[in-house]
Amino acid sequence: MRPMFALVVSVTILGAVTGCQAQPKVSIVGIDGHEIAFQVEIADTPAKREMGLQYRRELALDRGMIFLFPKEEQQSFWMKNTPLPLDMIFISAERKIVGIVENTVPFSLEARSVSGRSQFVLEINAGLSRRYGFKAGDAVRFQGFSPESATR
Repeated sequence: MRPMFALVVSVTILGAVTGCQAQPKVSIVGIDGHEIAFQVEIADTPAKREMGLQYRRELALDRGMIFLFPKEEQQSFWMKNTPLPLDMIFISAERKIVGIVENTVPFSLEARSVSGRSQFVLEINAGLSRRYGFKAGDAVRFQGFSPESATR
């Protein structure tokens, strides 16, 4: 009976510890210090970046996808097979917003980008950038993941 009790206690503790892992989040901090956080899926490989949010019909208001690139350069995105209108927030290696493409057109094959180089791009529901007042120069924080994990 004692070994079984020890096993149950061990499994319970392990479950509690693994269940407490931080969810990956990206937070945008305005000039006034107000911070808005999004739980994110991470696109850090070529296959994940290519797939992005294609075929998704829903995205909770507090969710998004962060695209991680190996280096800072001009990035461009399209909306192929993506039925959701999105805001694309382009972020520099210094973790500042470079620019925002708002309200993308679903399924569009037009390449969308901003002037300036970025290493990260956050996609969120269309209209949220304007609602929260995000703008170029706002600080960005990454939590629960390593932004340097991108692969070619």
